[in-house]
Amino acid sequence: EEKEAQKDYETMMQESAEKRAADSKSLTQKEGVKADTEAELQAQTEGKAAAGKELMATMQYIASLHAECDWLVQYYDVRKEARAGEVDSIQKAKAVLSGANFALVQIRAHSFLRGSA
Repeated sequence: EEKEAQKDYETMMQESAEKRAADSKSLTQKEGVKADTEAELQAQTEGKAAAGKELMATMQYIASLHAECDWLVQYYDVRKEARAGEVDSIQKAKAVLSGANFALVQIRAHSFLRGSA
């Protein structure tokens, strides 16, 4: 009976050693997975922060474009009128250079000044 108990004890010790080895191997694998997961979490956190900064910059750019567009729409009529005046002035200057006579306009302005004297 003592030999059988000794045999059972040795079997139990061997099984315990195998279980400890398996548990140690499992623990090592789990620690590796944990380290990889923590590294991935850190990378994802940094990526999220960078994406957040990029989003803020994009939103600011969109807001500046929106403000510029609002200004263009708001002052469209004023700018249209100014361009029409510029086109008219350029056409008159072209006509003068082509030999048109604007003496009548100058005489009226000139006689108005002389009439007040």
